[in-house]
Amino acid sequence: MPEKIIYEQPLNERIRTFLRLEFLFARLDHALKHNDELSNRNAIDTLLSLLSVFERSDLKQEIIKELERLVSTLSALENTPGVDKRALDDLLGELDQILDSLLVGKSIIGQSLRENDFLYSIRQRASIPGGNCDFDLPAYHFWLRHTSYDARKQQLLNWLNQFASMRAAIEISLRLIRGSTVFKPVAAVTGFFQQNLDSNLPNQLIRVQVMNDTPYYPEISGGKHRFTVRLMHFDINQRAKQITENIDFSLSICAM
Repeated sequence: MPEKIIYEQPLNERIRTFLRLEFLFARLDHALKHNDELSNRNAIDTLLSLLSVFERSDLKQEIIKELERLVSTLSALENTPGVDKRALDDLLGELDQILDSLLVGKSIIGQSLRENDFLYSIRQRASIPGGNCDFDLPAYHFWLRHTSYDARKQQLLNWLNQFASMRAAIEISLRLIRGSTVFKPVAAVTGFFQQNLDSNLPNQLIRVQVMNDTPYYPEISGGKHRFTVRLMHFDINQRAKQITENIDFSLSICAM
């Protein structure tokens, strides 16, 4: 069976940030699977990107608000006929556990990493193209070449662990939002699809699913009231153009 590709478009800033963090965590996980110098450099670069995102002073509170919103939404389902009460209780327990870990932690997320002189020296040069060369940062060169792979990996995992509660919160939030609805077949007329959004629903995310072997991709744009999908021909050497055929695809409007 042909593979399918899912394209996503967040409908608010909170989910946009969650998706960016999810991407950075996945990128860091991939880098940690390899023991070469460039992978370690990639891990450090991604770790510093995480720090930059978490510099938003209100981000932790935003994540806590999202968890509290999900707990409230799910708790309202407890007496709904047909709901698996045991599964719901387990899910609420998981959410409460993550929420408690965030509420207990009083320190700023990643603060000890920001105060680490080694990471700070690398971060200072991150905006300079090629600024992290060996001659620019001999201490970094030493760590990459003289420290064992196991020691470097453990250090990276220790740094990553400072984001564990935040990561768990983001992962469960996105999992619930994505799972709040199913894909439905729709059609783009001459490559264009538009739909109004129900303002009474907490719309969070638009997901478009297309077959992997198609020569086009969706450009999704959306706001509070409506969204559009344009199916575009891909050509690496030319500006993309909207297709002119009528095309079926699958759509999911995630609201929870």
